[in-house]
Amino acid sequence: MALPLQAFADTFTLKGRVTDSDNNAIELATVSCTSQGVAKIADFKGEYKITLQSADSVEIRFSMVGYQTRKRMLYKPKGTITMNISLPGIELGEVVVTEKQRQRDMEQKIDVKGMKTMPSTTGNGVEELIQQQAGVSTHSELSSQYNVRGGSFDENSVYINNVEVYRPLLIRSGEQEGLSIINPDMVENISFSAGGFAAQYADKMSSALDITYKKPTHFEASASASLLGASGYIGTGNKKFSMTHGLRYKTNRYLLSSLETKGEYNPNQLDYQTYISYNPNKNWTLDFIGNISENHYNFKPGDRETSFGTMEEVRSFKVYFDGQEKDIFRTFFGSLGITRHIGDATNVQFLASGFHSKEQETYDIQGQYWLDEAEVLNNLGVGTYMEHARNYLTYKVGSFQILADHKMRSHHIKGGITYKIESVEENAREYEMRDSSGYSMPRTADALQLIYSLHSQNKIDSKKIEFFLQDTYKFKGTGNETFYTLNYGLRFSHWDYNKESLLSPRVSLGIVPAFNSDFTFRFATGLYYQTPFYKELRDTTTINGVTTVTLNQNIKSQRSIHAIAAMDYKFSVQDRPYKLSAEIYYKNLSDLIPYNVNNVKVVYYGQNLCNGYAAGVDLKIYGEFVPGNDSWLSLSYMKAQQHLNGSWIPMPTDQGFSANLYFTDYFPGSDRWKMTLKLSYAGGLPFGPPHTGLEKQVFRAPAYRRADIGMSYRIVNNENADGQKKKGKTLKNVWAELDCFNIFGINNVNSYYWVTDVTGQQFAVPNYLTGRQINARLLFEF
Repeated sequence: MALPLQAFADTFTLKGRVTDSDNNAIELATVSCTSQGVAKIADFKGEYKITLQSADSVEIRFSMVGYQTRKRMLYKPKGTITMNISLPGIELGEVVVTEKQRQRDMEQKIDVKGMKTMPSTTGNGVEELIQQQAGVSTHSELSSQYNVRGGSFDENSVYINNVEVYRPLLIRSGEQEGLSIINPDMVENISFSAGGFAAQYADKMSSALDITYKKPTHFEASASASLLGASGYIGTGNKKFSMTHGLRYKTNRYLLSSLETKGEYNPNQLDYQTYISYNPNKNWTLDFIGNISENHYNFKPGDRETSFGTMEEVRSFKVYFDGQEKDIFRTFFGSLGITRHIGDATNVQFLASGFHSKEQETYDIQGQYWLDEAEVLNNLGVGTYMEHARNYLTYKVGSFQILADHKMRSHHIKGGITYKIESVEENAREYEMRDSSGYSMPRTADALQLIYSLHSQNKIDSKKIEFFLQDTYKFKGTGNETFYTLNYGLRFSHWDYNKESLLSPRVSLGIVPAFNSDFTFRFATGLYYQTPFYKELRDTTTINGVTTVTLNQNIKSQRSIHAIAAMDYKFSVQDRPYKLSAEIYYKNLSDLIPYNVNNVKVVYYGQNLCNGYAAGVDLKIYGEFVPGNDSWLSLSYMKAQQHLNGSWIPMPTDQGFSANLYFTDYFPGSDRWKMTLKLSYAGGLPFGPPHTGLEKQVFRAPAYRRADIGMSYRIVNNENADGQKKKGKTLKNVWAELDCFNIFGINNVNSYYWVTDVTGQQFAVPNYLTGRQINARLLFEF
């Protein structure tokens, strides 16, 4: 049946763009006419087009979770009408809340503003934020390292302004760790993926952390000091030139004083960084990053007393020490980038970077111990042990990259080629001797045997070529309001050391369904490799009690196939925006190189010996109570197993359940008092006697449980003042902070020291982490 011409004459078309207060597009905003029961969703550029029936008056409604709704009345509309609309954020007292950019791939954006007032034990604010994410865990507040969905510390790639960065290799404990290479004062954007990441990121099996340093357009500065160190930052810039400098000093002597091993702790870490960017004209950009870091760890142990066991069988372990440890970790890093801008849509960048680390770990420590039954004062063992190490390592990495990206209306194409030169030289010798009641362990009739002795003198020079190409394609479903974001790409690499070539296809799809734009569904799969660096190459052979390290040139890259399905749902409660995220994943692992973990030291078998899997589910709900600061609760369950020597055994990272709470908010009616709370729970990890196989790790450590709270008071607040009041003001904010670490005083176990008596019976003595500590801090922002 044909429609009358009047039906067409009475319609009109409304089109335009929906933006926020800063003129940024609001993606997938809803444009509706409730009286006619018609609604349309704006596209990824905030643009919309809707056809409606004309009338004397037509009310149009523009809405989006996290923004104020706007209504516009049209009188006798006809033809085509263009209407651009701006939606301001919701105002909750002094707080303005807006919706975050929708996540349509596997890389989530993390806010950085809360780092400045977050209670921190390491001084590495970025890594501590990552440790609180769903699927991520840590078992030590002294370390900035983290495990992601069953992966080891070494399976996480880190980038700063498109350059992959590294960490020291000889670090074996959180006490030795200094400041990470990421300076939180200089960070502008954080992008993190716990799996299913795009082809642009290097050959790591677990996660990708992408950091972008800021380019200030005006003068800004900050300075802070606490019982754990100090930092200073200064930045300035204009339309053509920007420059930032960051200086950090850390000493965790005060924090280490709460450990059970008493002595003279003297750790000192100093780090300087600069980032300079120059735009001589619209066609060129020059970028330079420089970093110098020096970490000294000096320790003279005194004594230690540890009580452990059960309520029925309490044991006491006492040790008196002689000797000392002296470690030095010296790092240099620099990168130079030249970018050619071809119009507004195309960029070609040349990047050259260099990384140099010189590490020294030396110690001679003797301990005389007594192991007693505490209840009845019955002595179970008396002995002596001595640990010796002279470990020296130098490694250098140089890289040359050509990166290109091109934007079209629906496509964003990226590609790059990288040439790397890697050099590592190691000279290490370490041993451990145990004497129990006058008998050397292990006991032999005619020789003095050491329980552990290792020698390594190796050097490797290698070259690697990497290439990637990827496209992000945004499109709309035919005949409906379903929006799709498809990322697909390919990565290739060749390493001349083992003559291995790798091809890694990766794809992800984000869907915003027509039935409800508050939902986003995400799917990803891909082939990911873990290219060996140096530690994975170290194979060992033991002859006459001496273990010698050789490099396995036949080693292969470990492989992981990711399969991920995820869902995000946005909703509002009392005008506050919230988001619920759920991800389920499965990782098929093959050509694995098994490893043991002691504290944060990872020791590999040096051979591809097993296969395995990691599977789990991550849940996260978060909202915003303080501008620029997310609060969230994450829950995760994960199972990680490997098939070794005919048996399925848990991987060293198989923790089961974990939970993290990060909450920050102002006190009611005040923008001066702010509270930040961090709660962490991570299931216990498998462990067993040292210098034995993974098959012997049949025990479970207690779960890691920790609560840190920080109270901040804003002494000076010129941040929210109007232009007239800000004039002549040098200070923007002054914060006084008081943090309480481990507020409940929980004794978390970091590792175990194993004591063997002359009968061969072994006792696992727990090494506890830090106790309850108070930290005071002052922060000045200019």
